[in-house]
Amino acid sequence: MQPFLAFDHVQLAMPAGGEAQARAFYCGVLGMEEVPKPPELAGRGGAWFRSGPVQLHVGVDPLFIPQRKAHAAVRCAGFEALLERLRSAGSTVTMAGTFEDGAAHAYVDDPFGNRLELVG
Repeated sequence: MQPFLAFDHVQLAMPAGGEAQARAFYCGVLGMEEVPKPPELAGRGGAWFRSGPVQLHVGVDPLFIPQRKAHAAVRCAGFEALLERLRSAGSTVTMAGTFEDGAAHAYVDDPFGNRLELVG
């Protein structure tokens, strides 16, 4: 038996006070919706986002260092349109090519320098 079914969510870190930037990027550019944090966690800062079954949490880390190698990878609907939205918003999109799954892959940084992989 395989013990795991799917990821429940992925958490990335951000510096304190970055919530507005996170909302502008994850909601405004990527098109995710914000999910209210439970009251017992809301005071810690950060924000939670989702798009369908995909959830991404961005939490405050007082010793924040952007993750350049470790990253979240998400499969995307409307891959090319999403890449164009990112470019129009001033994000640098780096094409990574087509991997063994046959899908195009690209990298983009969130506003804090964390790497995200987008899979078409």
